[in-house]
Amino acid sequence: MDVEKTAGRESEPPAVEATMGPMATLNALAREPINILLVDDEPKNLMALETVLDDPAYRLVRAGSPNEALLALVHEEFALLILDIQMPEMNGFELAQMIKQRKKTAAVPIIFLTAYFSEDEHVLEGYSTGAVDYLHKPINATVLRSKVAVFTALHRKTRESEVANRALRAEIAERQRAQEELRTLNAELERRVADRTGALIESDRRKDEFLAMLGHELRNPLAAIRHAVRINEDAIDDAAARHWAGGVIDRQTAQLTRMVDDLLDVERINHGRVELRLDCLQLDEVLHRAIEATRAMIDQKGHVFAADIANEKLPVRGDEARLEQVFVNLLGNAVKYTPEQGRIQVSARREAGEVVVTVTDNGIGISPDLLPRVFDLFTQGQTSLDRAQGGLGIGLTVVRALIEMHGGSVTARSGGRGAGATFTVRLPVGPEPATNGSSRRAISTAENLPASLRVLIVDDHADAAQALAMLLRRRNCEVRVSNDGPSGLEAASAFAPEVLLLDLGLPGMDGYEMAQRLRADTRFRDVLFIAISGYAQEADRARAMEAGFDYHCAKPVNFNDLLTIIRSRFSQVSH
Repeated sequence: MDVEKTAGRESEPPAVEATMGPMATLNALAREPINILLVDDEPKNLMALETVLDDPAYRLVRAGSPNEALLALVHEEFALLILDIQMPEMNGFELAQMIKQRKKTAAVPIIFLTAYFSEDEHVLEGYSTGAVDYLHKPINATVLRSKVAVFTALHRKTRESEVANRALRAEIAERQRAQEELRTLNAELERRVADRTGALIESDRRKDEFLAMLGHELRNPLAAIRHAVRINEDAIDDAAARHWAGGVIDRQTAQLTRMVDDLLDVERINHGRVELRLDCLQLDEVLHRAIEATRAMIDQKGHVFAADIANEKLPVRGDEARLEQVFVNLLGNAVKYTPEQGRIQVSARREAGEVVVTVTDNGIGISPDLLPRVFDLFTQGQTSLDRAQGGLGIGLTVVRALIEMHGGSVTARSGGRGAGATFTVRLPVGPEPATNGSSRRAISTAENLPASLRVLIVDDHADAAQALAMLLRRRNCEVRVSNDGPSGLEAASAFAPEVLLLDLGLPGMDGYEMAQRLRADTRFRDVLFIAISGYAQEADRARAMEAGFDYHCAKPVNFNDLLTIIRSRFSQVSH
């Protein structure tokens, strides 16, 4: 066999198909020579065949024996075999039978060449072994070229058809795969749309319930306040009734303030606008203040309260005000959802690198279906408007968010309806604070301010401004009130106040601009500037400081805190 001409290709689809498209593959096949196997034991015959079939469109491979021919057929794909019948070892008929028995080569067409067998019986034998044609030596070159051209053209067309069929099958398979992917995606999309629609419907339902509850919860304390005001007017000579009415007003305004704070906190948390003022502190002190803040609520409902706070220090790193808010919310929740004469207990201890606080009650409990969602926004155990406990269903959402911001966790546990509930807060143990004792100063409300202290209040809410003015006048202050920025500037110039209480959202000129203008005047260099505003976010506080304010107080202002601020400035001056 002519080794140089047998490159050893297997009869697999051309590798070019793997990297080319169908048209490019067909074009490449059209340029590729067709393999023809020449089998003859006489080299001169092989040379004569090569001379006759010399054509760039053909790749001629020699085989000098049947064994060489079989070896070539193993390694290569051929369009045609030109096979001599008379050969030693094995004649052409026997070789043809072996070729046809092999699946890979059974379809290869064979042209027999012979100089000896011309009888019909030999010709029939040749055809019976799989020959497609039968030529006698000496070979007519023109006839041979013509026949070879027919078979090679047929092979090329067959190969092109196979490539086209493979491409078509691949395209069909790809389309089926794409359709299946599309069906899968559509099914997933429909599932997501259904889930999202269900979630939106549920969210809308919960929001509608929340808005209904919000109206209910706001009207309750407002109604109590209006009735208490009327009692105050009617019971002029009844000191006990007036004292009771004052307590109602104080408690209900505190409740309204907590509702507003919770609503604002949810908005800030959802938009990532809550900033913690972290410090090293003792959590037991925070807990005691939270208990004091809710003591009136606890006593009002006649609850039995117990505190089991470890004698050891409970240091954490956190925002003192925010942590107090967390425990006030949890205690307030326990009070609201525990019927009168119930039991509430707070415990706190160190446990494996954590400070663990539990708030337990024997109240109405939490149903098993609600328990996993108890910290979700707008989630409430009861949604009917006639329920007695109250609440907006957002306090626990705020609790979880604030505790997680501190690197801790909060969980709820309940035995079900009527079995009470336990909320457990875990916070990492922090370093010991630099100093012991509460960081908050005790406030004496009975202490008056320096005599004849000049205070200018600028607020467009007339009732709020006049009420604050009356409180300050009762503490020996000389007070003026303005209701917009321009008149506030005129009053400041004429009155020369020592303390300026400015609302930030003023008509005509806001409090920021007013403060900047007055600070630019040397007459107001030592005046105490206090911003009083419903804008209570950290950015609002920072902007107030930049405008020249000394303090920023959120509405509704805690009057005792305001007195403390004023006293701290003027006690320093007097010393």
